This record gives sequence, structure tokens and C-alpha cells, in this order.
Amino acid sequence: MPDKLNLIIVDDHEIFRNGLKMVLGKLKYVNIIAEASNGKEFLEILPDHDPDIILMDIEMPVMNGIEATEEAMKRNPDLKIIALTMFNDDEYIQSMIDAGVKGFLIKNIKKDILDRALQEVYKGGNYYSQELMQFFTRRLTTGEEKSPEEELNITKREKEILQLMAEGMNNKEIADNLFVSERTIIGHKSNLLAKSGCKNTIGLLAYAIKNKLVEI
Repeated sequence: MPDKLNLIIVDDHEIFRNGLKMVLGKLKYVNIIAEASNGKEFLEILPDHDPDIILMDIEMPVMNGIEATEEAMKRNPDLKIIALTMFNDDEYIQSMIDAGVKGFLIKNIKKDILDRALQEVYKGGNYYSQELMQFFTRRLTTGEEKSPEEELNITKREKEILQLMAEGMNNKEIADNLFVSERTIIGHKSNLLAKSGCKNTIGLLAYAIKNKLVEI
């Protein structure tokens, strides 16, 4: 982690932003460099800032988080955006995955969860609140059944990695569990992304759950 992690908060509720800033204030490495109350305002201030991570609300007036994320990622595909969501935002979650967010946090954030999410995403990983497993099971397990394990030639080791991902483990934890290097896990994940056609780890996890490659 850097000495200071530069952060932008995008949310239309001032009370929530103030509460989030109080929690972030307990993380001494966080430096809040800007705030915006909607996606349009965020895109206007973005050229003047160099954030390490952006915390992005989904449902906002003027321009929502999906549109703002899509436009921001077109301008800079290296941006790291974590979506802030409520339990009733299910219909928007897939759109945010497709837009390229690196993680999801339920809005009732606790300091230790926020800390872990920021660190994981800053290091190039992904993070999702465990509560979102409800979304994956409820909305992604419907439809025509397939057998992607055979179609995509997914190996036993790749299935093990998918299962540990579904249990919320990061690359290092998976590597320690399987007694291999972290680089090996990253390589397997790259292969899985290529085989499945998914854009990112969150999309891969959704794919694995939808196609019953993991047990939850």
C-alpha cells in the first residue's frame, strides 16, 4: 500500500458521504481528494485528479453510476472503481460488472471490510461483499443449463480455484491453501478468463455460479 491512497467518493446523499468519510478517516492511509454528487459531476472533476480508487454509487440523479463508470473507463481503462450498492440494486449489478468495476460494497460498510476492499483493489484484485452472493444465486442461476466444465475444458485445479474464490479468498489466500505460488493462481485466473470470455474476476465468479461450477 502507498503512504496515501487517493480516493474519490461519488454519491448523491451528503449524509452517507459524511458517514463514509468518518469511516475512511479511521484508515490513516486514505486521502479523500474529491467528492461528487452524481456521475456528471464526477466526470467533470476527474481530469483534475489522479485517484487510486473511486467509490461509486449506482443509483444517482443526472447521471447514474453505470453511465459514469462506462464513460470513465473509456477515458481511462486503468481506473479502479468500486461500486457502492444497496440490497435492492440487483438489477444494476450486472451492468456495473459489464462496465468494468473492480468490486462491490454494500452500503452498510464496516471499517475492516472497507480496509480489505481498498487494499485488494489497489493491488490489482477484486473485492465483493459476501452479501452479494444472494444476488448471484438469485439472478444468475436461472436459464438454460449448460456443461461449461466439459465445453471449456476446465481443469480440476481451476475448479478448486473457482470454489475458493466463491468463498471470498484473495490470490494469496488461495495460493496458501493450495500450496502454490501467487503467480500460479494469477496464471490460472487468466486462463479461466480467456476460456469463459469474462472481462474480470467478478464476471468470472458470476459465470461460475450461473453454470454451477462452484458450491455456495
